[in-house]
Amino acid sequence: MEFILKKIVSVAIMPLSIGIELLLLALLFLYFNKIKRAKQIVTISILWLFLFSYSPFVNYLLYQLESTYPTLHQAPKDIRYIYLLGGGHKTDATQPITSQVNTISVVRLTEAIRLYHQIPQAKIILSGYSGLFDPTSHAVMQKRLAISLGVNPSDLIVIEEPKDTKEEAREAQKIVGKDRFIVVSSASHLNRAIKIFHAQNLHPIPAPTNHLSSINNPNYLGIFSSTALYKSTVLFHELFGILWLWIR
Repeated sequence: MEFILKKIVSVAIMPLSIGIELLLLALLFLYFNKIKRAKQIVTISILWLFLFSYSPFVNYLLYQLESTYPTLHQAPKDIRYIYLLGGGHKTDATQPITSQVNTISVVRLTEAIRLYHQIPQAKIILSGYSGLFDPTSHAVMQKRLAISLGVNPSDLIVIEEPKDTKEEAREAQKIVGKDRFIVVSSASHLNRAIKIFHAQNLHPIPAPTNHLSSINNPNYLGIFSSTALYKSTVLFHELFGILWLWIR
């Protein structure tokens, strides 16, 4: 129930959702002939949507989150496990495996495999449940993709139960114990993920990838950008997750 509640609430507080909710509120005031109040809320809504779809502004905010941990260029040699956090996929036997796993998950897996090749005797832990309407778990999909990219099947550990990062941390505890291990995820997500793993008394080494933000060469003409709006959605999702951790 908590998992479903988080999903519903998170949709309602995304930047685009808030902008639309403000416009609907303005229409409500207009319906009751409160013209001045309706104009005020429409103005706020437009400013809100402008800010969170303006590339330089969104990139600056997201960069603050994504730069929490530096890229792990060289993996420590004494590490035994690389934990690849779950992502998304859509099973479709008519498509190649690279098309069934979403781009974010492919980028994460590629980074995990890069680190895997640096460490003798390393194991990659793959996790993720099947979702509501897919018969195949994300962990299994990632395993298929990893094998197709040359990873030895005996070096893959599949965990199909976790629905979120908190459950992934609990499963990690059963496997890695008190040992240090690498956690691979999107740069925007690692800030929250590492907090969750630390709360389980684990010792993760962050390996961020899939960086979305850049503060070099800002596009000052990037007004009402769909890409910026997507990045602001990623930002809000993670900030909401961090806030939820604090509330818990």
